[in-house]
Amino acid sequence: MTYHLRLEAGDDISDQQRRDAEKRFRHALEESLGDAALVAPMYAAYLRIVGVYGDDPASDALSDAEREILTQWQTAESAAITAAFGPNRYMDEARFEILI
Repeated sequence: MTYHLRLEAGDDISDQQRRDAEKRFRHALEESLGDAALVAPMYAAYLRIVGVYGDDPASDALSDAEREILTQWQTAESAAITAAFGPNRYMDEARFEILI
């Protein structure tokens, strides 16, 4: 299973800035999850979990495996966003879209 990554941002970002941010995001995400091959299946599992339980599910509603996936994905995504934009980035400025 493969994935594609795309930065959704305003027009005030150059193509080079976009590519650089996507590269930083991808590297940090893959490093945090342990391997590039884990991104798509982990993201798909994460989407299933939030589809069933919502964006902020109660911990006791999840199985141990679901809780682990949710935590791992959120940690990896946070690290990737920080790597791409720095720790002081406002969330509404841009976002990454992951397509599997």
